Order: sequence, then C-alpha cells, then structure tokens
Amino acid sequence: MEAASLRADGTEMSISIEVLASKLEQALPGRTRVQRSGGGLLGRGSKSVREVLVQLGSMSYRLQVRGDRVEGFRQRESGGIAIKRESLDPGSWVAELTSTLRAEAERSAEAQRALSLLLG
Repeated sequence: MEAASLRADGTEMSISIEVLASKLEQALPGRTRVQRSGGGLLGRGSKSVREVLVQLGSMSYRLQVRGDRVEGFRQRESGGIAIKRESLDPGSWVAELTSTLRAEAERSAEAQRALSLLLG
C-alpha cells in the first residue's frame, strides 16, 4: 500500500490523503464518502479533503483532516448503533482498513477489485 501510505509532513500528507481518497472513491464507490472543502471564489480553486468515511460491513473507518492535524477512527456498529470507537494514527488507519478489506475480499468480488486497485 506504498502509494496510498500517509506521509508525515504537511504538503506530502495532503497529497497522500487526496490520492488515498480518490482511490477509495474509485475502488469502493458505494461504501466511500469523501467530504471536501475550499474551492475559493465560485468554487474555482482546488478543494481539499476534509474527511474520508469507508463502510465495510459492521466496521466504519473515518479519517478527519483539520488543518495540519489528521485523525483516524475505527468504529464497530451493530444495528446502526456504535458499539466501539477507537482512535488510530493515519498509518494505522490505512493498515487496519487494508486488513479489513483483505478479510472482506475473501467473501466479496467488489472488495477483491477494490483491494487490487488500492494495492496495484
């Protein structure tokens, strides 16, 4: 997952997050939601990723960007109710998301294609 790994310094981090968000939107369109902000006057400038949310079965993975700070979360849900929520650093967030996607790929052709796109 080298291409999608998140680097620590400011400019590279924002580029890495944008690449990761785009790959996830393409790989898992029905399971990924990306919120962007910015765009300047009349939306003509570049927009930056503010949040990435990926839903895989009973697990949801949320990556929030607030200025220079990036926070990752993993949450288990049952019946629409959050059972457990834990904070993850961005690198761990990517690793955990990949791990869950690998497990899901054993059962789902969509997840297999997504994993191939993300890793390939």
